[in-house]
Amino acid sequence: MNDSPALTYTSYLALDEVLGAQRPRSDEHDEMLFIVIHQVYELWFKQILHELGYVQDRLAAGDTAHASRGLRRVLTVLKVVVAQIDVLETMTPSQFAGFRARLDAASGFESAQFRELEAVLGRRDEQVFRHYPEGSEARRRIADAMSRPSLCDSFRAYLRVCGYPVLERSDVRQPVQPSAELQATLLRVYADDAGPALLCEQLVDLDEGMQEWRYRHVQMVRRTIGDKAGTGGSSGAAYLRTTLFTPAFPDLWAVRSKL
Repeated sequence: MNDSPALTYTSYLALDEVLGAQRPRSDEHDEMLFIVIHQVYELWFKQILHELGYVQDRLAAGDTAHASRGLRRVLTVLKVVVAQIDVLETMTPSQFAGFRARLDAASGFESAQFRELEAVLGRRDEQVFRHYPEGSEARRRIADAMSRPSLCDSFRAYLRVCGYPVLERSDVRQPVQPSAELQATLLRVYADDAGPALLCEQLVDLDEGMQEWRYRHVQMVRRTIGDKAGTGGSSGAAYLRTTLFTPAFPDLWAVRSKL
């Protein structure tokens, strides 16, 4: 006999935990919006990481159809993530200032999932570890992502499975650098105009989507706090501007002037 309670909508989605996770530190009306938006961001980052792990597996298997479907889902999620900034921008600078001091050193720079996502997309920068203590789970996850093949490496493997001559990178722990050899192969891929060419365009869409998110994020920060230092001692918008226009797939951008 099964004495466990029947599954309900609330228990399946763990709504008691989810809806109890908003704990404002002030009486300011707008702090709830700030918390909810950032918690939702973290949920979407979790989903994007989940999807990109699947995409990498499908790329390694040469599975064009399912890799493409996974990328399409990620691109759709990114549009939602960018659109959420519109909601956050309904909060004025003075409304944010009403509770900003209560954030102490807490900062979006500490989002381990976003750092992991950057690593999956090829970023290799050990400076990010200063936000995470030695031995912490967050630090381990980011370090693991930096030591695994990036999405660009998985794409190279996919091209090899599809019969294109692409060398494997000697050390996936290093940042992706532009490659004349890969660009020559990409010209063939685009000339063939088949499934791999479609995936090339979806990866460019992904790169563009990430840049759109970064740009909108920079502008939202500038709009909210101007050029003030960010919480946690970061330089705020000044730092965020340095992350703009650094492509995850430099060869897919470089080859466009040769097509």
